[in-house]
Amino acid sequence: MTLFSLFSCNKKTSLNTNMAASPLAGALVKNQTDTKSKDDQPLISFDKSKAIKDEGNKTFNEVTAMKLVRDMKTGWNLGNTLESTGGGNSLSAETSWGMPKTTKAMIDGLAASGLKTIRIPVSWSRHMDKNYTIDPLWMKRVKEVVDWAIEDDMYVVLNSHHDNYMRNAKMPARSGFYPTNENYEESRRFVCNVWAQIALAFNNGYDEHLVFETLNEPRLCGTPEEWWYNPDSLISQEAMANLNRLNQAILDTIRESGGNNKKRMVACPSLQASPESALAYTFKMPTDYDFSTKRLIVSVHMYTPYKFAMESPGIKEYSAEVENEFTSLFKQLNDKFILNGYAVYIGEYGAVNKDNLDDRVKWFHAFVKNSRSYGMPCFVWDNGQWQMKNGDASEKYGYYNRNTQTWFFPEIIQAINEEVNK
Repeated sequence: MTLFSLFSCNKKTSLNTNMAASPLAGALVKNQTDTKSKDDQPLISFDKSKAIKDEGNKTFNEVTAMKLVRDMKTGWNLGNTLESTGGGNSLSAETSWGMPKTTKAMIDGLAASGLKTIRIPVSWSRHMDKNYTIDPLWMKRVKEVVDWAIEDDMYVVLNSHHDNYMRNAKMPARSGFYPTNENYEESRRFVCNVWAQIALAFNNGYDEHLVFETLNEPRLCGTPEEWWYNPDSLISQEAMANLNRLNQAILDTIRESGGNNKKRMVACPSLQASPESALAYTFKMPTDYDFSTKRLIVSVHMYTPYKFAMESPGIKEYSAEVENEFTSLFKQLNDKFILNGYAVYIGEYGAVNKDNLDDRVKWFHAFVKNSRSYGMPCFVWDNGQWQMKNGDASEKYGYYNRNTQTWFFPEIIQAINEEVNK
């Protein structure tokens, strides 16, 4: 068996030797805790002979993250699909949550609708062997969907999604990540193996239109603080510190792969990917190899305000009070990040269907208008569930009919496009 080991997983002395000549090595020495896990096993252990390797050759246009996110304009999430966790380690996982298999026609229809970006959530933890080697058939399938979007001149955000371990307990190997001290070493091993393989499969064949997003909604599952960051809680503070370390480890792993990945845009979330936790003083963006912010993006999710955009029954009516809640957050994100050199995008947003189409259209108009004014593109979450039933609007975030390549609510995509194209 051939095992792949990136240079950050070799002896630390070799990195120190090259610090003066390599800013990347210097940053790794500064930011990585060790080259091996506490059980003295190599951090990177996947089987390179089975891994998918990118053989492409595309010129990477080096633009700043600020400019790139503005060009991303508006986007859509391929929800409940490649991140679905049913079906075990097989390609059938893609349809295990009820969505149809993704086709090129679906992607073409999204591009024709005026969307410039597609975020492709992917779960990896169910598709790896005992050495953390990702099933090559799964990686090939992900590449196929990514390539369809790239062929349509779209931006693609590729992430690790639903790999957060779901219990507050000692995590078994290859179960994903969990941001506690107890689970940090296994979490680091998991994310570094996953991202080393993604970086191997997606590198010189992909230009700036491919963006990597480290994690999705990292959180303390199974605790009262799963969806709420408490800045006064030692548990939340520990989780944020470990998340900061994981974001750094992933960034370093991506950069180590060299080629276009040394220049690729990398997006990082805070705990829960919530704006409130991103604004907390404990959240720190990782340090890039040259200490620049120009390739880094803050990823935030905003279903705001909760009572209108997510809660069922919550409230159905759009109002100035509803609008003020998200405009306030946009300004705070701008003041903390954009004014300090970090680009921001809203990786997920949306408002559930409460049979209140006129109010939702007003919400989308105002939300997109405000996000665009700060240069924060937003990507609507779509899980395919669009019909409110028996007064229950929970998780009704369906917008695009993937079978017919039409929109369940054409008024909403029209509102989005009107604001983007002003």
